Amino acid sequence: MNPLPTPKLLIICGPTASGKSDLALDLARQLDAEIVNADSMQVYRGMDIGTAKTTPAQRAEIPHHLIDIVDPDRLFSAADFVTAADAAIETIAAKGKRIIVVGGTGLYIRTLLRGLVDSPSGAGEIRQQLQQEACELGNQAMLERLRLVDPELAERIHPNNLVRIIRALEVHQLTGIPLSQYQQEHGFSTPRYPFLQIGLKVERQELYRRIEERVERMLSEGLFEEVQGLLDAGYGAELKSMRAIGYKEACAFLAGELGREEATELIKRDTRRYAKRQLTWFTADPETIWLEYPGNFASISRHAIDFFDKEV
Repeated sequence: MNPLPTPKLLIICGPTASGKSDLALDLARQLDAEIVNADSMQVYRGMDIGTAKTTPAQRAEIPHHLIDIVDPDRLFSAADFVTAADAAIETIAAKGKRIIVVGGTGLYIRTLLRGLVDSPSGAGEIRQQLQQEACELGNQAMLERLRLVDPELAERIHPNNLVRIIRALEVHQLTGIPLSQYQQEHGFSTPRYPFLQIGLKVERQELYRRIEERVERMLSEGLFEEVQGLLDAGYGAELKSMRAIGYKEACAFLAGELGREEATELIKRDTRRYAKRQLTWFTADPETIWLEYPGNFASISRHAIDFFDKEV
């Protein structure tokens, strides 16, 4: 018996507020597909408004996988994502459905397609030393140190992501080679699935306008009330999930540390900055095809149909 072919993946990526979810729904309707979520925050239950999840009605119409699969106090890594995504892809393929992976978490998408980067790991002493230095000097100082030895990677890491900063410094200290170099070499490996990756291109000022509108909509829909409910349920402001954009500022507002207007402006600013980091990540991938949406659905649809119909 011939083995079943490896499922093809249509990847929809791009910055926040670029229209990924709407496009994925439109394509899923046309292609008889199901959707696999690749957003690191939408995996969490109870975090709906601030993560811009599709509505229950939309998910009833088009099955979505990897949404609401863990509680907010559970750490969920890229490796966890790949394990869950592989299982979802197998399930969808067994139904004879096409598969659309949609999200803005670049690490999730890259790990799904390429696997975990095979880079050296220390015995623990170097990492402990770096963690101690981070406690003494602060995240920003560690990021600036990384910028001296691996400016390419430092540009893509937020100062709050101390785990990635320390990991990159650890690799360089062990080998003298920037982690970004390992990642670049790793990018040429054979992908785990045949894929077509479409990035949504939005003019910068238009993207910022959409971000402003999205934040205002989230607040009108009850973002602060959602966060209060999470706090009341015992999910503390110190959790990694509660440090995400929107949730962190809401926690500060609810604790009386920020006014409502200040919290709102901070959410907008941090979302704009996050969108810039997403664009830096995805534009570094030469295999991404950048197309405008909405207004270009016919072209995007043709690319998708040609990809699924083509023999591998």
